[in-house]
Amino acid sequence: MLSSIPCTLMRGGTSKGPYFHAADLPADPAERDRVLLAAMGSPHARQIDGIGGGDTLTSKVVIVSPSSRPGIDIEYLFAQVSVETSTVDITPNCGNMLSGVGPFALENGLAQAADPVTTLRILNLNTGKVVEAVVQTPGGLVTYDGLARIDGVPGSGAPIVLNFLDAAGAKTGRLFPTGQRIDVIDGVEISCVDFSSPLVFVPAVSLGKTGYESKRELDADNVLKGRLESIRLQVALAAGLGDARDKVLPKIALVAPPQSRGVIASRYFTPWNCHSAFAVTGALCLAAAASTPGTVVHRLARVNPDDPALVTIEQPAGTLDIRMQLAQDSTPDDPVFSSAGLIRTARRLFQGVVHVPHDDHIEAA
Repeated sequence: MLSSIPCTLMRGGTSKGPYFHAADLPADPAERDRVLLAAMGSPHARQIDGIGGGDTLTSKVVIVSPSSRPGIDIEYLFAQVSVETSTVDITPNCGNMLSGVGPFALENGLAQAADPVTTLRILNLNTGKVVEAVVQTPGGLVTYDGLARIDGVPGSGAPIVLNFLDAAGAKTGRLFPTGQRIDVIDGVEISCVDFSSPLVFVPAVSLGKTGYESKRELDADNVLKGRLESIRLQVALAAGLGDARDKVLPKIALVAPPQSRGVIASRYFTPWNCHSAFAVTGALCLAAAASTPGTVVHRLARVNPDDPALVTIEQPAGTLDIRMQLAQDSTPDDPVFSSAGLIRTARRLFQGVVHVPHDDHIEAA
């Protein structure tokens, strides 16, 4: 016997996955996770019996609901569904998938559209932080057509502006979770920063790399990945994030000076393989680290003298622009960021129902 659950498959930024109305999923977290695993086809390397794409970037789920909280229009929970294990991780946020939340909510009657644009205040339940999304809605209807282009996605689309508000300490409560701007782990200077998501930044040269390698090169380097994982696990404990062996947070990234007109170059890990582009939350954190004196990232960054608030990240798929907004009480040595913004695009791919087998039809992992 199968359960049929309404869902919409969407591309959000450089990621892809199903979007669900919270009311259509079980309220019990364990039962909800069972349903998500079955819907995506996990655990299986190709997710052949589900709608997952066999990759971390296409095994993501978004759960959306209207909000009764003052000043909040929409709430959403992000779930990273493991491809090869029976685990669902709701500790991280995903800024790319967030870009589809506004359009999904508007098209499914969870929020009211305006003309020509609709601004929604969205509460991310993973972090408790608020994001402002500006969606193109000419005539009160969502449009996906436009001229905005983002590296890592073919073609163009309607721009979706995402402004992450008061994003410092999203998971740990502190911009610097270890209490230091630089720590030494395994003989390597690193910086752990929590802005929208906690990340560990490692100068590429410290591990014998340039920071300009391709995803394929880095994914094939098991020695490098072993060293990164050792650093990541130790920093997780120091940052109060606990044992991270089976968790995706904190993420980790190599950093290097820019090669072209960017501010910083980086290779971001998800965390066990290199990202083919760059996660939005990771980019926000990198931009904050590049803008804060005393971090290993700031040492390598080349600030844009004409527009110091604009942080252009050079990454495997091209570049990604983040605009940092300083608060009034900010100082040069101790900056306080009121918001960080960027432009994404999204597209609805199909809408229908996903058929999920009951427990007795699911083989044990």
